Amino acid sequence: MLHSPRLTQLALTIALVVGAPLAIAAEPAKPASVPATEVTAKAPLPLEELRTFAEVMDRIKAAYVEPVDDKTLLENAIKGMLSNLDPHSAYLGPEDFQELQESTSGEFGGLGIEVGQEDGFIKVVSPIDDTPASRAGVQAGDLIVKINGAPTRGQTMTEAVDKMRGKVGEKITLTLVRDGGNPFDVTLTRAVIQVKSVKSQLLENDYGYIRITQFQVKTGDEVGKALAKLRKDNGKKLRGVVLDLRNNPGGVLQSAVEVADHFLTKGLIVYTKGRIANSELRFSADPADASEGVPLVVLINGGSASASEIVAGALQDQKRAVLMGTDSFGKGSVQTVLPLANDRALKLTTALYFTPNGRSIQAQGIVPDIEVRPAKLTAEVDNDNFKEADLQGHLGNGNGGADRPTGSGKRKERPQDNDFQLSQALSLLKGLNITSGK
Repeated sequence: MLHSPRLTQLALTIALVVGAPLAIAAEPAKPASVPATEVTAKAPLPLEELRTFAEVMDRIKAAYVEPVDDKTLLENAIKGMLSNLDPHSAYLGPEDFQELQESTSGEFGGLGIEVGQEDGFIKVVSPIDDTPASRAGVQAGDLIVKINGAPTRGQTMTEAVDKMRGKVGEKITLTLVRDGGNPFDVTLTRAVIQVKSVKSQLLENDYGYIRITQFQVKTGDEVGKALAKLRKDNGKKLRGVVLDLRNNPGGVLQSAVEVADHFLTKGLIVYTKGRIANSELRFSADPADASEGVPLVVLINGGSASASEIVAGALQDQKRAVLMGTDSFGKGSVQTVLPLANDRALKLTTALYFTPNGRSIQAQGIVPDIEVRPAKLTAEVDNDNFKEADLQGHLGNGNGGADRPTGSGKRKERPQDNDFQLSQALSLLKGLNITSGK
């Protein structure tokens, strides 16, 4: 990419997400973008408004039905100050700040269990490979009925997850019920858990599928590895790839740039504009092409936001991919995380981003090249229960090849069999190969 290491480092401090729970910079931005003297010179303190603020605070302390301390009032005032700017600026307390750091880094202290809820209990959906949970023999379907002796019934999933996460090296005891049997205890030691944001597989021979759930710090590297693995598993160059960005709320700007760069060899990827100098950034592709120029279809929908829209917009403007699905969310603003004292931070909107053709998608979204709405797929039963190859003494095929009697065409269920949009994307890739003569 054609930008300096200093800009790369700065870009890692910018997060692009929907809603407060999912965004933070990989490295904190230094809150010195605009000198304090300049701010003071341009904007003198509004003394009258400050007097009103102090008077309101005194009235609340004196007359509210219950005592309220100064710290609570001031923190609520700060939250109100930021929440009324726009939906994405926010004041982050210590817990929120830590949660956002974990979200975009993909690392946290925990046990390595993906969980859900069933009948009021916390249920193990899947243990993550090579984590304390998988090594201890925790299995999918296990019910977690107690955490450190405290019943989980009646707890929200968030409350249970918060109790299982914590300081690395600390022990925690889970009481499990498996297949309706008697409860038993498993004691685990919390470790650093790394959550991958990229999943990939071959849909069928020659056609790959990459799903990005969120743009974390390592997402760019993960997509590069996914492309290499798909190529290796296929045994030869792929003939097409589906990049699935549906319901991806965004994440780190730099990761979005890296993902787009895996599919582009030249040209602008994205640029940002804001009031301060550090918010003026431009990112361009380098000549390397991890995708080998294979045909590409990108799936988007109303849950594709921010960093997802950066990738989709760049690939659409550069004519590198066909976008399929429904209109994206339309979040075209950039948030910078500015650390404060006592492990607190501000998440502040500092810029707008633009696609290579100069489009701002703010409050409009990206329109796919081909609109395909979700639909339920129902497989019809094949009524051809008897074929020539089933007949005793049938002639062989003169061209060679094995006979294909009834039932020989059955295959394992594939992701595209129950996903209409994905099946349409795969069909389009096949059509592109046919019409191009490849």
